[in-house]
Amino acid sequence: MVDLNEQTPAQLLMRDMGLTERDIARRRHIVGLEERDLTRIASLNELMASHVDEYTTAFFDYLTGLDEGRLALQNTAIAHRARQLKRGHLLAMVQTDYDVDYVAQRLELAMLYSRAGLELRVFLAAFHRLLKVIGDGIMSRFEANPSEGFETFMSLKKVAFFDIGVIVDAIVFERERVIRQQQDAIRELSTPVLQIRERLLLLPIVGVIDTHRARMITESLLRSIRASRAKVVVMDITGVATIDSRVANHLIQTVTAARLMGASVIVTGLSAEVAQSLVALGIDLTKLNTIGDLQGGLEEAERLLGQRLVTVEERGRSSASVEA
Repeated sequence: MVDLNEQTPAQLLMRDMGLTERDIARRRHIVGLEERDLTRIASLNELMASHVDEYTTAFFDYLTGLDEGRLALQNTAIAHRARQLKRGHLLAMVQTDYDVDYVAQRLELAMLYSRAGLELRVFLAAFHRLLKVIGDGIMSRFEANPSEGFETFMSLKKVAFFDIGVIVDAIVFERERVIRQQQDAIRELSTPVLQIRERLLLLPIVGVIDTHRARMITESLLRSIRASRAKVVVMDITGVATIDSRVANHLIQTVTAARLMGASVIVTGLSAEVAQSLVALGIDLTKLNTIGDLQGGLEEAERLLGQRLVTVEERGRSSASVEA
């Protein structure tokens, strides 16, 4: 079994994207890469080796000539690494080994572009410029046989589109992953499950509850019940203005699921408007243990846990008795 700690970030990204050898072979087939193409491309080894620095410079000169590209490459370390990887990319393009290792190299470059915040439209424009410069070099080399030069360039162009497909997919995947992580963080913050003390949880809910958020609330609460071995949960919905029938039924299912895990749920902060809406919708509220406000809910929770909540006033009276 492969140790994930020994895999490079690019290899881990390849796994996450589902880029298997079979998928890579399919990508080669999609761009129409054939044996005769490989023969033509192999003939470009000498040309690429002697002009690789020129081609690399052409790519980055175009990028830094644009405000968006210059901003993305303002970090010196990133710019230097990007040049190294691009130079290696160009040399590898004519080696005709478009396998897993080759794709991993493309992914490393894609991850760097993504980290730098390079826009796809800017990258594609620079790549187009690069292909033009390489194409001019190929046609100059095949000046005596322009037809063969054109076919050779078209063969290399298939590899270029293979590379573009991998790099663009990786950049989009990485950005979507960041968005998903941000959305998860926002949802986590919007439905925090707070541990008041041992065996007692508080779930304050604020804002609009749709079906998706209701599902997230359920999952978060049940995980917290298991993790903290909670016996009582106070679900405060003071900040919820409206609840439709689907969300109400989902919350009732959440209460039922919590009971199955050994926790009692107290619902507090049920407004008159929400209560009237639920009654009008025919929602069975007898399955809910409701208390008017959060303070009353916490007091009921302490009673269920066998400990009475000591109020500020009671603490004051107790202190006065001691002093007397």
